[in-house]
Amino acid sequence: MKILGIDPGYERLGIAVLEKPARPLGGNKSNEKSFNKIQDREKVLFSECLRTPASLEFSERLSLIGKEIKKTIKKFKPDILAIETLFLNTNQKTVMRVAETRGVIIYEASLAGLKIFEASPPQIKMAVTGYGKANKEQVMKMVKILARADKSKTSDDELDAIAIALTAFAHIRF
Repeated sequence: MKILGIDPGYERLGIAVLEKPARPLGGNKSNEKSFNKIQDREKVLFSECLRTPASLEFSERLSLIGKEIKKTIKKFKPDILAIETLFLNTNQKTVMRVAETRGVIIYEASLAGLKIFEASPPQIKMAVTGYGKANKEQVMKMVKILARADKSKTSDDELDAIAIALTAFAHIRF
């Protein structure tokens, strides 16, 4: 199963595609033992922080984001979109723009037939660290432990997208 994780934003958008490895079939204990803990972790197939130029009109930025999401879905063929829900911000303009960005992303995922999974920041923190009020550093540390990913990944947006996908894997029954 593949999950497309998105940390929504219109200036910076975290994108990640994770895959959960298939478990060995049957009750053969030797197969289970050979399937070690590292192989059992979700694998990051792709991740990036998409930046849209501030010089573009907002509608052009949305179009660019939609095209990038469509391209990623076509290339990796995920089954589920995992996206962070909005949290209230004092800047209403920013909240509205991020909401519109989420709309474009959910629309593209829906067109492609993906199931949609949404999680709030405390749910993501709880799934990744076991504590719903974990700080950013704790979440980033656990993401690097939990997912098989390139350890050089440092973008907060990218790592947040991986965390969102991990949260979906933790909540979805296979």
